[in-house]
Amino acid sequence: MLGIDFGTSNSAAALMTDAGQLLHIPLEGTSSSLPTALFFSNEDGRVHYGAAALRTYLSGEEGRLLRSIKSLLGSALMDEQTLVNGRPTSLFEIVVMFLREVKTRSEAHLGQPLHAAMMGRPVHFVDDNPTRDALAQNTLERAAREAGFSHVEFQLEPIAAALDFERQVRRETTVLVVDIGGGTSDFTVVRVRPNPAPDADRTQDILATTGIHIGGTDFDQVLNLRHVMPLLGLGHGGPSGREVPSSMFYNLATWHLIQQCYSRKGLHEASELRSLYSDRSLHQRLMRVLQGHEGHRILAEVEAAKIGCSNSGALTPLRLDCIERELQAQLSAEALHTNLSSQLTAIVGCARECVVLAGLRQPDVVYLTGGSSALTPLGAAFSAAFPGTETAVGDRFGSVAAGLATHGARLAATCA
Repeated sequence: MLGIDFGTSNSAAALMTDAGQLLHIPLEGTSSSLPTALFFSNEDGRVHYGAAALRTYLSGEEGRLLRSIKSLLGSALMDEQTLVNGRPTSLFEIVVMFLREVKTRSEAHLGQPLHAAMMGRPVHFVDDNPTRDALAQNTLERAAREAGFSHVEFQLEPIAAALDFERQVRRETTVLVVDIGGGTSDFTVVRVRPNPAPDADRTQDILATTGIHIGGTDFDQVLNLRHVMPLLGLGHGGPSGREVPSSMFYNLATWHLIQQCYSRKGLHEASELRSLYSDRSLHQRLMRVLQGHEGHRILAEVEAAKIGCSNSGALTPLRLDCIERELQAQLSAEALHTNLSSQLTAIVGCARECVVLAGLRQPDVVYLTGGSSALTPLGAAFSAAFPGTETAVGDRFGSVAAGLATHGARLAATCA
């Protein structure tokens, strides 16, 4: 059973062999993670996936980039038609295409067909809306089946990460799993132990789960709105003293909404804003971004600056030559912490709630995983929230897929 971590920003797959060996599938070259992105080229009609999709788009080739498609699960947008290479295509079909590509690449690596998938899912696809949450899982299951999997199971992503962590423990341990992805942050408090019986009922070991719909793409949005969008007019006062309407800037700073800004309607609405600007050069920049389809490029620069600043702790340039020659913003470690403080507070609060629901004051270990878990202010926030607690760091992009593969193998063993 192939474990598939279909992520907002990155996806991964893994398989447990009959001999008990865990295999991380190299989905792109030697990398076991594949950016959840597709680029539909207008020039030759080809579809590019993952990092290749991002590179092709950023090279200036004409076409359509789609990213963060997981964020649309559970929404009405999933069934809406979008124009791809001149053909109306639903976003659901695009999810199917991506999952089919993961399946094809996994089969090519393993040299055998795959018919069963253990899919990860966040604790909440949609916060505080059980109906839409159920719709999101049902939609993902339908997509996996249309991609060619005849048997599909689900496991919560933080529980899968706990199962991966369990493979390294030497004694029974109560662990708070912190899984910070691109679109969601998920938590579970679970008891793990060395060498659990494959057919053991682990229900009583799962002490609590919580989740919140905040992740790495939300960090990118906030930093974009604070450091880039003011250069295009966000917060700018017009001749009447009123600020330029903000909805265009929020869409332009959100991965899965950027494409809407390039539509004929979006361009018309942006053009009509001109009279509301006192500084017309800001409006010219906005129109340059929209007409040149530079929104994804800007967010990629924001993401790169976020990672660079987090890693170095130093003042990091956010280069915006795609808007205007030598235009740039600066991102400092202090600004990174300040700008993201409300998101980090909400994430840590959700983690604390999980520990309280588990009936604990402190877990034995805080286990950090997920693509956004390496963000320095986030690590600092968890150290402050759980002082004195041991922190373990997992494979940022591979822990969930590995745990899903582990769970899939155990489930198959119990059914055999």
